[in-house]
Amino acid sequence: MQGLILIDKPQGITSFTAVRKIKKLSGEKRVGHTGTLDPLATGVLPVFIGRATVLSSFLSDADKTYVATVKLGIKTDTFDITGSVLEERQVNISEAEIDEVLKTFEGEQLQTPPMFSAIKKDGVRLYSLARQGESVQIEPRKITVYSVSRISDFKDNSFKIRAHCSKGTYIRSLCNDIGLKLGCGATMSELRRVSAHGFDISECVLLDSITEENIENFLLSEEKAVENLRVINVTEKQAVRFTNGGELDIARLKINDPKENEKFRVKFNDLLLGIGFFSKEKNSICISNILNKI
Repeated sequence: MQGLILIDKPQGITSFTAVRKIKKLSGEKRVGHTGTLDPLATGVLPVFIGRATVLSSFLSDADKTYVATVKLGIKTDTFDITGSVLEERQVNISEAEIDEVLKTFEGEQLQTPPMFSAIKKDGVRLYSLARQGESVQIEPRKITVYSVSRISDFKDNSFKIRAHCSKGTYIRSLCNDIGLKLGCGATMSELRRVSAHGFDISECVLLDSITEENIENFLLSEEKAVENLRVINVTEKQAVRFTNGGELDIARLKINDPKENEKFRVKFNDLLLGIGFFSKEKNSICISNILNKI
């Protein structure tokens, strides 16, 4: 079995647990995901099966869109509702004040990830240090929030936001920072990823809906993960050469103005053979990954 399944990850399990279930249902040893979601979070989780797992890295740089619930007046150590409460404050904020503050978070900025995160510090996960009661200096990271807006009424000290952001953005940190700017503190009480890597939540299937009998019905072509790459169509002879590890002379291919290290889908008829990249030094398309042979 080989391809891509778009999972709507349920709340309460890790991304790894979701992958483990797909591995069991598919009978494939090679199963992997991209874009980890915390147990609290739900939503878009692309899962690759078989040789398609080599494509997971091609999605790592993609932007994502989330819907989150921000709860004001409370601050936790994890920046979400699952953590220990550090502080509680009275809330006297208007919707206009909330909307004004949200606008300040749009654009390129430095964001400090939460201490309870999988980022490594000197080879150790931050959450491991946090659970041991240790606190370390966390380097801020450059992120971009393309847009963030309130999408619900402000009620019971809570409101929903929709945030479209770059890779590496922690919505938990965003919620915490919103609370700091509003002066009353905040934590994230819900999180749903509604789009990622070009995939929308409407394309996803509930994990509990998948069985051994129907899993192939939800299997998509792995090519959907790399549809943003330009295509190189090759002859049968070139296909054999490429899938056997050979480079392809750019002069013998119909491709305009390739850029150094630009990646391409290499196809024979309708079959995706793999991913190649352009080497200016060799003036050739070199192999990045092989997915299928003719």
